Amino acid sequence: MRRRTFLSTLPAGALLAGATAANAGAPPAAAAPPRQSAPADPYAGVGPGDRNSGVQFVGRSTVWGAHGAAATAHPRATLIGIDTLRRGGSAIDAAIAINAALGFLEPTANGIGGDAFCMLWDPAQRKVVGFNGSGNSPRGLSLETARSKKGPDGYLPKYGAVTVNVPGTVDAWWSAHQRYGKLPWAEVLLPVAELCEEGVPMPQLIAWYLQRNMAGFDASAGIIEENDNRKAVYAPGGRTPAVGEVFANPHLGRTLRLIAEGGRDAFYDGVIADHIERYFRRIGGWMTRADMAAHRTEWVEPIRTGYRGVDVYGLGPNTQGLSTNQILNICEQFDLKGMGFQSAASIHHQAEAKRLAFEDRAKWFADPRFSRTPVEYLNSKAYAAERAALIRPDRVMDRVFPGDAPTQGDTTYFSVADKDGMMVSWIQSNYRGMGSGLVADDGEGHPLGFMFQDRGELFNLTDGHPNVYAPGKRPFHTIIPGFACKGGEPWMAYGVMGGGMQPQGQAQIIINMVDYGLDPQEAGDAPRWQHEGSSEPTGQPSEGVGTLFLETGVPAASKAQLAAMGWVLGGPNGGFGGYQNVVRQVNERGPWTYGAASEMRKDGLALAY
Repeated sequence: MRRRTFLSTLPAGALLAGATAANAGAPPAAAAPPRQSAPADPYAGVGPGDRNSGVQFVGRSTVWGAHGAAATAHPRATLIGIDTLRRGGSAIDAAIAINAALGFLEPTANGIGGDAFCMLWDPAQRKVVGFNGSGNSPRGLSLETARSKKGPDGYLPKYGAVTVNVPGTVDAWWSAHQRYGKLPWAEVLLPVAELCEEGVPMPQLIAWYLQRNMAGFDASAGIIEENDNRKAVYAPGGRTPAVGEVFANPHLGRTLRLIAEGGRDAFYDGVIADHIERYFRRIGGWMTRADMAAHRTEWVEPIRTGYRGVDVYGLGPNTQGLSTNQILNICEQFDLKGMGFQSAASIHHQAEAKRLAFEDRAKWFADPRFSRTPVEYLNSKAYAAERAALIRPDRVMDRVFPGDAPTQGDTTYFSVADKDGMMVSWIQSNYRGMGSGLVADDGEGHPLGFMFQDRGELFNLTDGHPNVYAPGKRPFHTIIPGFACKGGEPWMAYGVMGGGMQPQGQAQIIINMVDYGLDPQEAGDAPRWQHEGSSEPTGQPSEGVGTLFLETGVPAASKAQLAAMGWVLGGPNGGFGGYQNVVRQVNERGPWTYGAASEMRKDGLALAY
């Protein structure tokens, strides 16, 4: 099988050369007619063009501005953010407008059926503040009923009503706007509603993801209680939009107009909530208006660690923000700079730090209202030193276990900053791809235009586990914003979207910039590693040493050395995340300025002015 796979990837010229060598000295055969076959990849072996300055692997430069900046996964979302800032809006106004727009522009990653988390620099308080905008499971869904819905693998299914929790995004918008908004609420959302109705051409990557997501729902239609509404919204006419075709979602535009006019209550305790309750009752689900009305965004104190003079912030459980801190705390015990950029030794130590941190993640991380995670201990330098001592410099660890601490979850990410110094790091998701497969309607054949998240898939079903399912509980969450400061001043609002890749990606960005001196765009364009196979908060056990996936740009010598260390290597798998960043730079001359960087692996754009 391996031999067959290898041959199928060789160019035709290599196959011909091999056949010629093998047949040398054999009697001549009758000439065969020439075969017309195109190479598997006509661009194989072609590298990027040359840049006149900076590192050669970067695709574009960091963009700079003095008054505001935004970096998002879609150019129109970035433009909406910049336009909101230029109309006098705050960074939070711009963030809400961006998030609302991305729910339309990038439905494969987010929407108002999901949850949101944020950290921001508050210039008035001169500190980093954060909120947790994740919703509870329905009160009417019991553990016994949830267990009755588990799949053949013993875990909750990936789609359907049992995976739907209260969506927290709209209340997160409202709560943030009440504190930090400058423009009237309706003026933030109505331009987005108009965009939904007008439509935009479909970009390449989102078109690809949309087609794949809808095909996945079709293949799993038997476990999704209702399938017609999602097709009406995202595959009008029987197929998803092709690249360059105009896609509109007037259903979502109508819902956003209701929210613009009625505020958060229109969604949680008004006409939209009534539609949602009736829909779930009709399909046999559990979400009610009472579940929706009880939801409130929680403002929280971020956790902090230091990494070589940089203060790195994260949100605590039920998110995995602590994992980023733990990876960096362990890596700080080693001279990564001395090991060399993209060297086998550097990647090895970073990946082993991830494996150690993720075992603690699987054991401890859950809704803190239901169980207590020993955050202070797990975030400590002393504990990091103990864990770092387990890493062998020349060989992968055979098994990794969680530490003996004392008892005490596709996504969109964006950054935006304003002229007053507020910097916002915001992440929002429906979890797996587009979500649960369920799109509610008004009972009269009009879809509401958004899909509900399937975040509830991340609950554990084992009695006694901190993350075990319970009614009115928040599941373990993968989505985490990032924020870093230097010398008590804001440095960057950054993030890397993508499930378990997020803490791995955030740590790599910090390491690339702090240890290896890369600028924001270079740090994002650098080749990434991703490790899969650790234990999970849902109960899945670790898979040996797992698989270390490496992007194409990792040097061949590093790959060979990592394999010799015992790593099971994988190639590009599309799971290396999506990055955005806005940094604040204090200059020797003149005022501070913003630099913005966007992800070359996405359809996004960074702008500053």
